[in-house]
Amino acid sequence: MIKKENLKIAIASGKGGTGKTLLSTNLAAFLSERESTLLVDLDVEEPNDSLFIKGNLIRKTEQHKMIPQWDESKCTLCGECTKNCKFHAVVQMGKFIAVFKELCHSCYACSELCPAKALPMHPYKMGETAEYSYNNLKLIESRLMIGEEQAVPLIHKTHKLVEENFSNSIFLLFDCPPGTSCPVIAATENADFVILVTEPTPFGLHDLKLAVETMRKLHKPIGVVINRSGIGNDDVENYCKTEQIDILTKIPFDKNIASCYSKGELVYNKLESVKHSLNEILDSLKNKIPCQSLQGFETLKGI
Repeated sequence: MIKKENLKIAIASGKGGTGKTLLSTNLAAFLSERESTLLVDLDVEEPNDSLFIKGNLIRKTEQHKMIPQWDESKCTLCGECTKNCKFHAVVQMGKFIAVFKELCHSCYACSELCPAKALPMHPYKMGETAEYSYNNLKLIESRLMIGEEQAVPLIHKTHKLVEENFSNSIFLLFDCPPGTSCPVIAATENADFVILVTEPTPFGLHDLKLAVETMRKLHKPIGVVINRSGIGNDDVENYCKTEQIDILTKIPFDKNIASCYSKGELVYNKLESVKHSLNEILDSLKNKIPCQSLQGFETLKGI
């Protein structure tokens, strides 16, 4: 018997509001009808997958990052900490060492290179991670504390949690933050394939180009899903054709989708058009990714 391998799919977008959460939650629930599936909400500044995946809460775990804490009694004011901090998080002000936790990247440079050991690292709460169970689907949702500046440390912590505890899931879906900045880089780093969700509008095209450029820099295989198909124009399709980017599916503009979404409901089991789009995505992925686990979905059509 050949062991099934898992598949890691990141769902991202160049801009917010394109339908990334719509696709992530419905695709995860759809996949879980056949195989064990994990959905990870990495949009840690505003996670909302749990509004649609109404599972049972298993546990909540505090997440911490390590921040240096100045020990005045040991400090010799040599200035090594300030010199070695590349992020300007440690600043000497006369006879006082100020630590700006918002700028700290927990690199340990100041602490390890301090001759007097006057900057020991201490845990600082940055957010929490919740685990939910919904039939054959598990949801991991990480939420950054209000006022925290950096999303990347919490995203890295979440990746580590997934690798240590959920690597046996057949399908792992990562709902990424919008945009093309550092949180998106961190969220997609472990993905085997990245689905970019866009809309057929000038704004959608503009930000899709940025997302495509970013993923190509990361050498990630990509495909595009056009949401709200039927509005706007054909510029997105023409761009994908010119750049030789496959359009995995087009989800039609439908007020029934918006109605279900506004009530926090999954739509794939209510609208045949959405289920058809999910099947098209799976068919495309089977042709692009050599993953045996995808082959079991050949019989899903027409359900």
